[in-house]
Amino acid sequence: MKTTKAFSLWLVLALLTLNSCTIGPGPVTTRSVPKKTNPSATQTNPLTLQIPAGDARFDYDGRIDFSDTNAPVIIWQATCISVDFEGNALRLLFDHAKGQNYFNALIDGSNTIVAANEGTPAGPATFSDLGPGRHHLRLFKRSEASAGTVRFQGVELAPPAKIWAPMPPHYQLAMEFIGDSITVGACNEDGAADQWDDRRTHNCALSYATLTAGAFNADYRNIAVSGMGIATGWVPMKAGEIWDRLYPETNSPPADLQAWIPNIIFVNFGENDGSYPTAHGQPFPTNFTDGYIALIHAIRAAYPDVHIVLLRGGMFNGAQNESLRTAWESAVTQLEATDQAISHFAFKHWTSTHPRVADDRVMADELITWLKQQDFMQAYH
Repeated sequence: MKTTKAFSLWLVLALLTLNSCTIGPGPVTTRSVPKKTNPSATQTNPLTLQIPAGDARFDYDGRIDFSDTNAPVIIWQATCISVDFEGNALRLLFDHAKGQNYFNALIDGSNTIVAANEGTPAGPATFSDLGPGRHHLRLFKRSEASAGTVRFQGVELAPPAKIWAPMPPHYQLAMEFIGDSITVGACNEDGAADQWDDRRTHNCALSYATLTAGAFNADYRNIAVSGMGIATGWVPMKAGEIWDRLYPETNSPPADLQAWIPNIIFVNFGENDGSYPTAHGQPFPTNFTDGYIALIHAIRAAYPDVHIVLLRGGMFNGAQNESLRTAWESAVTQLEATDQAISHFAFKHWTSTHPRVADDRVMADELITWLKQQDFMQAYH
C-alpha cells in the first residue's frame, strides 16, 4: 500500500496546510459541548467576554447558513471557522445541535476533538492554560452534514482579552469535491468493521479529498453525502437533488453558488448505484448514464469556466462492478466529446470496507500524482 510514500505525503501535507482550512489533526483529546450555554456559569466564570459569531473578525470557509449572522448554522463537513485571540483560556459556544457534530479544534496547531451533539448534557468546551499572548483557533467540521448540524454562537474569553482576524490564507486555487461516503471520509478511523453509531471516527480532515486539496494549498469545499447515488442508493436523496443545496435535503433552499466559485470540481459517484441494487437483488439502474450526464450538465451550467474531473472508485463497486464501469465510461465518453474542460480519473486502490485513513492517503497520492501531470493544472503550480 505504498506505506513509505503515503507517510511522506502526510508529512508534506501537514506542512503545506498550516495556513489552510485543509489542515489535519495533531495530538487529540475529546470534549463535549452542550446544546446551550449555562447562564449561571457565565456569570461566575472569568470567561465573561463573549464575542458573537457575527463579529467580522471571524473567518468562515464553507457552505454555511447565515440567515442569522450571530448564530450561523454549520452544515457541511470541512467547513472552517478561524480567529486569533488573546488570553490564557477560551470557550466555544454552540446551540441548537441536531444529530452528531464533531469538530477538530486546533489551537496553535494542537488538536482537540469537540462534540456538539443533540441531547448532550456535558459541560462546555473550554480550553485553559494556553499561556499569554496571541493564539490561533481553527475549527474544522470533521463529521458529515447528513449526520448533524449545529449553530455556532461565538467564543467567550476572559476580559480584557480581544480577538483579531487571522492572517488571510494564500490559496493557489479553489477545489470542490462532490460525492458520497468515500469522499466524505466516512468510517476512516474505524477498526476492522464500519460503524455508523458514533460519527467521532468519521474524519473528513483525513479524507482523500481534504488531503488532495491540501497538497495544492487549495481553498476547498466538500459536498458529499454517505449512501447517495446518481440513480439509487442507501438514502432517499440523489446527487442531482443535493449538490447545489444549502442543506443535504431535497427541500432545502438552493445554495448561493456565486458566493464562492471553484476552479476545479471533482465528482465521484457510482458506488451506491452498484451496492444498493446488488444488496436487494436488483439490476444495475439503466438510467445511471443519463442521470450522470444530467448532473454534469447542471454543474457546467452553474460554473461555465470550471474544470470538471470525473472520478470513479475507492471501494468494490467503483473498481470491480462491470455494469457500473460500462455505464460510467459511456457517460465519460459522451461528456468529454462535447466539453474540453472535462477530464476523468479512476482510482487503482480500492477497499471492501470504507477506506481507512491509510487508504485515503494512497488514494490522495494517486490523484495528486495524476493532477500534477495534467495541462489544466499548470496555471496553479
